[in-house]
Amino acid sequence: MNFKWGIILTGLLVGWWTATAAVAGVSVTSGLTYEKTAVPGGSYTGVIQLKNTGDAPQEVKVYPTDYLFYADGRNLYGDPGTAPRSNSGWITFAPRRLVIPPKGTAQVDYAVAVPPDDTLAGTYWSMLMVEAVSTASPEAVKQQKDRISFGISQVMRYGAQMVTQIGDTGTRELKFVRTRFDKAKGRRILEVDVENTGRQWLKPALWVECYTAAGASAGRFEGGKSRIYPGTSVRFRADLSAVPPGEYKALVVADCGGDTLFGAAHTFRFRDAGAP
Repeated sequence: MNFKWGIILTGLLVGWWTATAAVAGVSVTSGLTYEKTAVPGGSYTGVIQLKNTGDAPQEVKVYPTDYLFYADGRNLYGDPGTAPRSNSGWITFAPRRLVIPPKGTAQVDYAVAVPPDDTLAGTYWSMLMVEAVSTASPEAVKQQKDRISFGISQVMRYGAQMVTQIGDTGTRELKFVRTRFDKAKGRRILEVDVENTGRQWLKPALWVECYTAAGASAGRFEGGKSRIYPGTSVRFRADLSAVPPGEYKALVVADCGGDTLFGAAHTFRFRDAGAP
């Protein structure tokens, strides 16, 4: 008899800027974003470097997904090739399953072949998931026969973002979808939802500048920085708790680098400290 019962808890690491991701026994040492510029009909290759930091062999599986995210907190990992700007169908990779020896290293080779389509423009992307296979998982290569086991296992996976830029093409457009205050915990937090409505990814840094009725500056307040793919959205948060009570003109700025800036003007009236 070979019966196994368990609960598998999964977690996902998606890297924006981190060069190395490591949890459990596996690390992705070559980073979690693989961006390359190409032309229609062009191709390129690369590798994803892996390391087993543990003292036992670690089985790993690699598989493709699409990836979308939104300001309301949703993260969608769809079937490969279903997202409007997915490049999943352009990517081949190997191996799809491997076992990394203790303290050993391995690599996943990938190749990207861009279709010869002159209508392609902007940014296309998808993910290769790198997932450690628990020894308790029914997927594990080595299973102990004639044994009943019960337990809970935690599985960590890493989302390697595979990004193809079609030259310097594609429009750069940003839309301010919603602006509101979150007064949780007595703070005056301005939440700004921003959507990329263009065809090229953007990496805006957001800030808010407040001015009195007389035009005097009441301060500049940073709201963070984030990457936004076409058709996705993010939520920025700027703490305006330090602004004294009164009425202010505010300029919300999303600086995408170079000459690419987007702005929205607002009027805020603060009745008391920490409250709009």
